[in-house]
Amino acid sequence: MKQHYPARIYNILKRFTLLIPGLLFIINGWAQMNPKTDNIAQTLPSPHNLKVLEEHKDAKGNIVRTIQYEQGKNRVVETMIIRSKPNINLHFSVNPDTLNKDSVMVVINKSNYNVEVYYRRKMIRYYKAVFGPKPMENKRMEGDRCTPEGWFTIKTKNPNSKYNKFMQLDYPNDSSVACFNRLKEKGALPKSARIGGDIGIHGIWKGGDDMIENGVCWTDGCVALKNKDIEELYTFVGIGTRVYIRK
Repeated sequence: MKQHYPARIYNILKRFTLLIPGLLFIINGWAQMNPKTDNIAQTLPSPHNLKVLEEHKDAKGNIVRTIQYEQGKNRVVETMIIRSKPNINLHFSVNPDTLNKDSVMVVINKSNYNVEVYYRRKMIRYYKAVFGPKPMENKRMEGDRCTPEGWFTIKTKNPNSKYNKFMQLDYPNDSSVACFNRLKEKGALPKSARIGGDIGIHGIWKGGDDMIENGVCWTDGCVALKNKDIEELYTFVGIGTRVYIRK
């Protein structure tokens, strides 16, 4: 049966109906920019009781460092080679409000344990960084805790992350999916393997900067920076900023 409403009530209902799509659009956009969770699945406890057992420079000036730390009930000993930092003065002031975010590019060097920020092809910042436990291996599937390589873009930004701030990358992108499918077709991955996701750049727990300083690769594939560095980087980049990850 057709119901008849007074004109005033009908107009209110009509306006409310027209408002619903706009409200849903705003809420969805806010949720993407401010996710409630980081979607960072740390499968192991955070490392602690870090000790540098030995450190020296090789013939090329690279740092060769042996460290020891505890993770859960396990004691881990690792030796890493960290390439020497270029002699570049990058302490000049940069006003993030004047940067054209489309002209910013982030280059992540896994073998150098660093993140370089370029603005119009000029390096403006150089940060120390760490990765998954096998930094020289490319990500193949979910759960391998490797940091992916290739070109990506920043998909979302979360200013209130468990690890200070979080910038999610668009992994897996088309290139990542194609590589994953090729490996599956060759039988190089289990049939049940999934490609994974939720990879990004973030900070570290309060008081954990020494993990970054000493090169402890503890993440599940993300790129981790010192908190003061992630806070600055967060202001330089925007949604869509290009990120290149290489060995």
